[in-house]
Amino acid sequence: MCPSWLKNAVFYEIYPQSFSDSNGDGIGDLKGIICRLDYLCSLGINALWINPCYDSPFMDAGYDVRDYKKVAPRYGTNEDLYDLFRECHERGIRVLLDLVPGHTSDEHPWFIESCKAEHNQYSGRYVWTEHAFQGIADHPYISGMKPRSGSYMLNFFASQPALNYGWLHRTESWMSAPDSPEALATREAMKDVMRFWLDRGCDGFRVDMADSLVKNDDEDKHATAMIWRDIRAMLDSDYPDAALVSEWSNPYQAICLGGFHMDFYLDHHYNGYNTLLRDYETEGGDHSFFKSDAGGDIRRFLSDYLPKYEVSRSLGYISMFTCNHDTPRPANTLSPAELKLAYAFIFTMPGVPFLYYGDEIGMRYLDVPTKEGGYQRTGSRTPMQWDHHRNLGFSSAPEDELYLPVDHAPDAPTVEDQLKNDDSLLQETKRLIALRLKYTDLQADAPFSAVYVGGQNEPFLYRRGDLLLAVNPSGSALTIRIPELAGTEIIYRIGDSRMSGSGLIMAGQSFTVLKH
Repeated sequence: MCPSWLKNAVFYEIYPQSFSDSNGDGIGDLKGIICRLDYLCSLGINALWINPCYDSPFMDAGYDVRDYKKVAPRYGTNEDLYDLFRECHERGIRVLLDLVPGHTSDEHPWFIESCKAEHNQYSGRYVWTEHAFQGIADHPYISGMKPRSGSYMLNFFASQPALNYGWLHRTESWMSAPDSPEALATREAMKDVMRFWLDRGCDGFRVDMADSLVKNDDEDKHATAMIWRDIRAMLDSDYPDAALVSEWSNPYQAICLGGFHMDFYLDHHYNGYNTLLRDYETEGGDHSFFKSDAGGDIRRFLSDYLPKYEVSRSLGYISMFTCNHDTPRPANTLSPAELKLAYAFIFTMPGVPFLYYGDEIGMRYLDVPTKEGGYQRTGSRTPMQWDHHRNLGFSSAPEDELYLPVDHAPDAPTVEDQLKNDDSLLQETKRLIALRLKYTDLQADAPFSAVYVGGQNEPFLYRRGDLLLAVNPSGSALTIRIPELAGTEIIYRIGDSRMSGSGLIMAGQSFTVLKH
């Protein structure tokens, strides 16, 4: 069973260095998040995911952890994070931290000890070969850099040595089994990290690269999934209200096999989620479903989504997001009118939705230089745009001291401006979240079925419990006549849709919710 609070959870992802700077040093911090909690409550947000805030040399924006149990000084102190937990809980907001289990920074004390020539308790904590001239086939590795005779494996960037959870198919003597003492010690060390934060008020974890633990795993990642099953058993026993969401994008593996409560529907090229918002790398231009008159076809989404939904629906939730720190902002290609429809869909589908900071006002993807390993992702990590004070309200620091530059466009969207406009994207987002929270039929576990599936540039109608929902992404008005519409009335709309006899007349770029 999933924690009951996930049924009506609406998450907000905060990239801490870019959200709100409380001390004027140009970098967002934990006290800055606390100062903005009332704003999040006004949005209807009741859960947070905070990207890594642990001590780090920041070669990969904090995903290179130097100390799992210490807050990075640039964000504040451990006590500040405990205060954040408490302030959130007083407002009915849950908090997930980002867990990075597959690797650490090469400055982590575990790795420093593992590099020593003399054998010690950390010698098996990472993946090492037996001597410096022995590589790791088909995997990145570094050799000849440490006193220890051996090459060590990388999990991602060069500064991120891979933690040792074992190898399922072993071809070399130095490869540990997933149930070896050293692999089990790594697993228990990660459990210890989780317990540390759960005991201090954390409500669970988003898990980075969750499928990357056991090397040479089989096609369905059974060995890695069994590690997460073991961790899930620990949570069920000791922290039954804690939640796990995986960066995996395979609900069968993550939820059914691994026991995650939620699995992100990631923006992978040509998968169902990608066809909704970011189908602009295919031949012939952008064919995203929510791009008006772009030739989008909801069947491309459904053919990928429905099998994933059916296999996992009784065990956990698929999580769709507006964007995340690794993904281009949707406002990069979609207009505010198109974004309203996309958000309406995301917030009324099954599973647990995630809103990325700034997406509620349509923050743009910016062309900025790479920062802390962000590369092309950096443009989606720029400072939150609050108002028309210095640096758009993000920080009082001089502009050249900001973590990243703000949007200098004269029409850069801000919270302040959009709060004054009832037709703004921000106000529509607030209404959509309120709608989801009001109707249990729109929440995570209510039934879903497709009712009317059109072709290119045609509407899509779907049922959630007793509610019927219709979206028309095209720029043209369309009339739908199906038996399911009989006896319904409109309870929510974006755009000028109306009932006419037994038909629903949908204005161009409109969204409608009907109830019997």
